[in-house]
Amino acid sequence: MEREKLESLIIDYIDNRLNSTDRRRVEQELVDNAEAYRLYEELKEVIEIMDGASRLEPSEKLKYNFEAMLGEEVKASKKAKTIIFQPMFYRAAAAVALLVLGCGIGFWISEKNEQQQRLLAIENEMKATKLMMMSMLDNSTSASQRMQGVNVALNMNKADDEIVRALVKAMNEDPNSNVRLAALDALSNFSDDAKVRSVLIQSLETQKDPLVQIALIQLMVKMKEKAVIKDLQKMVNDTETMQVVKDEAYSGIMKLS
Repeated sequence: MEREKLESLIIDYIDNRLNSTDRRRVEQELVDNAEAYRLYEELKEVIEIMDGASRLEPSEKLKYNFEAMLGEEVKASKKAKTIIFQPMFYRAAAAVALLVLGCGIGFWISEKNEQQQRLLAIENEMKATKLMMMSMLDNSTSASQRMQGVNVALNMNKADDEIVRALVKAMNEDPNSNVRLAALDALSNFSDDAKVRSVLIQSLETQKDPLVQIALIQLMVKMKEKAVIKDLQKMVNDTETMQVVKDEAYSGIMKLS
């Protein structure tokens, strides 16, 4: 039987696409022809690998088996100058390699595109959130709207300089104590940032709202900020400081000392 015709018949035989007559012919050839049977085994293994190739990346076992199989074939080719069915095997092996490589590259490109889209969506959402918060914190809005703006910041994991400045302004200058307290609460979420820590300490020196003063003292104690002990002592000695604030300041001194 001609080589090319036999190769084609064996592939169809493996894929179960032969009629009963051709199927018997191939089976007889496999019995009578050792080279034909060897080709059958090789093609069967390659086709099984192709059928089971992962969409993402071949497993380590598949890589090992394929490389071992290819290595054995190369060794065999060195021993025998002519192997009748070797070209067909290498074509099939190359097809497997291209299939795996193509799937891997395609998946990587798809993942990169999806990641970029997700990052862009997050960035756009953050910009929209920031714009909404800044517009709500405008002094021309009502106290309830300014409170809503501060509440937006409460849910943020990170704040840039513009957001921090807006919250500091609200904490120090807003005419409504509840808005001031909410702004302080939002800033406390970012107290690990050295800049935020610094503005909180500065606010303790100038803050006149008793409710915010008490909240600031409690925050300084929580932060274990010993640098404010002198400022707390000034509060205790200041005749204009409310007694409840003095008591909190004294308690803060005891805890930080």
